Amino acid sequence: MAKSVIKTSTGDPMVERLRAALGQRAFTEQKMFGGTCFMINGNMLIGTSKRGLLVRVGKEGHAAAAAQPHARPMEMGGRAMEGYVHVAPEGTASEADLAGWLDRALAFVETLPPKVKPAKVAKKRA
Repeated sequence: MAKSVIKTSTGDPMVERLRAALGQRAFTEQKMFGGTCFMINGNMLIGTSKRGLLVRVGKEGHAAAAAQPHARPMEMGGRAMEGYVHVAPEGTASEADLAGWLDRALAFVETLPPKVKPAKVAKKRA
């Protein structure tokens, strides 16, 4: 299957590392949460920011992932986002560390059904 990638120039070295780590897997990229998110079948997998990595691990994997070194529960707007963890840059310093987080995200996201974008409905003119 060919890659479906919309590459953006971000200046973020983590984006290139994630592209390489995903290899031939089909994925898309989207600007979200102040960084670049990688999506598989329309489902968010993992995202980058200057503050670290946002990893989607699912509710069942949340506690175990958050207990890992350099990881903490993800918060947005003061609200915890169960199923997502934030990993500080120190937690992805090596390729093995990054691969471990990517594997956790893939293990969860590959269980999800593909998201289908709804067709755009033309607005009626008055």
